[in-house]
Amino acid sequence: MRYHQKDFSGELLKTIITTEMVLKGHIENLSLEYKSVFDKKNLVFDAGVYKVGNEPFMPEYNSSVSIGIAEENKEFNDLHTIKIWECNRYFLGMPTSKKFPGSKIIGELLDETIEDVKEELKEYINEFLEE
Repeated sequence: MRYHQKDFSGELLKTIITTEMVLKGHIENLSLEYKSVFDKKNLVFDAGVYKVGNEPFMPEYNSSVSIGIAEENKEFNDLHTIKIWECNRYFLGMPTSKKFPGSKIIGELLDETIEDVKEELKEYINEFLEE
């Protein structure tokens, strides 16, 4: 869901931070839950909530949750990423890093519910383990 700068509020900030924290906790739980399964199959599991920037309402801030699974001593060839929040400056509909007169700051929040994201992450892991 898109938010223009005029729509940025304390409530939206709380939603972003809460979503990031809940998904971080869920990733930690998934890691613990599947650790023995990955170890038995000689697989490496790496996951986390990743953020670029410090202020969610500042351009170029983004946060996402990612899961990577790979065979031991090999690169991650498949990374599953779900964007949580992304905030950018736009000028004439194009993202820009410079502040031009008439440019707008727009944020985009994940459309799915937290429960849907949790289910999607679990399905991704189970599909990988079934291969």
